[in-house]
Amino acid sequence: MPKPSAPAPVAIRAALKQLGADVSEARRRRRLTMEVVANRALTTRQTVARIERGDPVVAMGTWASVLFALRLANRLGDLAAPASDREGLAIEAERLPKRVRMPKTI
Repeated sequence: MPKPSAPAPVAIRAALKQLGADVSEARRRRRLTMEVVANRALTTRQTVARIERGDPVVAMGTWASVLFALRLANRLGDLAAPASDREGLAIEAERLPKRVRMPKTI
């Protein structure tokens, strides 16, 4: 009997489902079987199938290994890069001082 998926917000489940579909398409475009990808990612065919379904219980490291096996891992480092954090940059911009004064010298 399969383990039930961990509760996750709807937006997260939708994003993982889309990512899983994208992984599936990338694998099929490369004409690779789930078994081949699983062997390259050091996991099982069943886990690759769970990833392709967008199962939120699969560990992030396993997702990364499958992406690496498909030669798609190069963009993982950009997921939370500070330069692309629009919300963080907006908060930072709000906190900028209105005026800047030079310190008085003695």
